[in-house]
Amino acid sequence: MLQPVDNRLAKSIIHRYTAKMENVYHTLNRGVEKREIFLDKQDYLRFVHNLYEFNDEERVQNSIKIFRTDPKLTDTAARKKRKTIVDVLAFCLMPNHYHLMLSPRVKNGIPKFMSKINIGYAKYFNQKYEREGALFQGRYKKILLTDNTHFLHLPFYIHFNPLDLSHPEWRENKIGSPQKALEFLESYKWSSHLEYLGAKNYGSVLNRKVLDEVFDGSAGYKKLVETYLKYIQVDSKVSLEY
Repeated sequence: MLQPVDNRLAKSIIHRYTAKMENVYHTLNRGVEKREIFLDKQDYLRFVHNLYEFNDEERVQNSIKIFRTDPKLTDTAARKKRKTIVDVLAFCLMPNHYHLMLSPRVKNGIPKFMSKINIGYAKYFNQKYEREGALFQGRYKKILLTDNTHFLHLPFYIHFNPLDLSHPEWRENKIGSPQKALEFLESYKWSSHLEYLGAKNYGSVLNRKVLDEVFDGSAGYKKLVETYLKYIQVDSKVSLEY
């Protein structure tokens, strides 16, 4: 339960996040038979692009064709104002799965968004790699955050997932070098971690306002990351691996 972090920090930040966790979800999907769903850089970029492009009440037209022409996130100043259906608070893409921290902005916003994301990416992937059939292991899994501890820990759990690639022992509270773990996370491009550290990575995808207030900005977030890496222990309520 990350008890050392709880005891040391909870009292100082509880007032900043108690009222902010309402209607926040952790969602996850994995490749069928745990197959890899991101095979190259373009695949990762495509999914991040989808997180932006599909977060709109309007239907996206010719998205695959547009992305092939310019695989960059659309400039928000160069397009019409979107009517977003969710707030993307945090995300992480791993070779065979992804994690999202979402809050709906409209009725049924999360199922609408997840349907667009999964169907759109599967269509892109199958067309690119000339395959057929399901790409993901079921619809998707989600859990509503119901307590403050879960809300506080989830962004770190999501952002620490890449440690499976460099420090797999992190889930057993056995990180030998927190500094090396920190450096690896800062080198991993496919999550919102760098954005919360203050780097401009995928800012148009995220609504940072809530978590920036919770963690007292980038400096506060970095201090919490360093503390968590020293005392990390995975909470079973936070983990959604399956």
